[in-house]
Amino acid sequence: MYDFHTHTFLSDGVLSPIELIRRAHAQGYRVIAITDHVGFGNIEYVVKTLKRDCRIASHRWDILAIPGVEITHVPKEDIDLAAREAKAMGAQLVNVHGETVVEPVEPGTNWAALNSPSVDILAHPGLLTPDEARVARERGAFLEISARRGHSLTNGHVAKTALAQDALMVLDSDAHRPEDLLRQDLAGKVARGAGLNDEQAHALLHTNPLRLLDRLGLSAPLHG
Repeated sequence: MYDFHTHTFLSDGVLSPIELIRRAHAQGYRVIAITDHVGFGNIEYVVKTLKRDCRIASHRWDILAIPGVEITHVPKEDIDLAAREAKAMGAQLVNVHGETVVEPVEPGTNWAALNSPSVDILAHPGLLTPDEARVARERGAFLEISARRGHSLTNGHVAKTALAQDALMVLDSDAHRPEDLLRQDLAGKVARGAGLNDEQAHALLHTNPLRLLDRLGLSAPLHG
């Protein structure tokens, strides 16, 4: 399993970073990114903490743990700056909290995120537009299919729009609790529920995560 969007008690999750990584490892994950919610006030603290736990976990266990962030409810004009600061501080993955239909995200957030070279994933992008999907394709940014309740309401729309523009997608859990971590059978059901056929689901779950790792200059463990 690959998962590029999870949360710990550094934001609104319930587990410590090291425990979330350990639980993912025990569940057969190959790669997990810890992407706690950040604004300008807590980027440095979150990234510093995650870097250490991810480094130790990746060294001791057969899992790649990636320190990252999810830039959340930052004014759209400042998203690129926040993403650049996070990368400069050592975040290996930058997600932006997209315009999900269940939260009051500022309109224009999707566009700002996708136009930032430092943003890797637009999380739960909601009513994604064709132009946004086109920019994602041109930049090599990834669009998220979400397994999280509420955010998943627009998975079918996101998948259809992304496919029409040949944009890349990944499936993430957006886990906040240990029971949110994905299992292979559920991941397949979420992919099919988004309207993907077998070939498209395979790309979502297996091919595209490797493409994202390549973008990040990382590689999954050989075992697991």
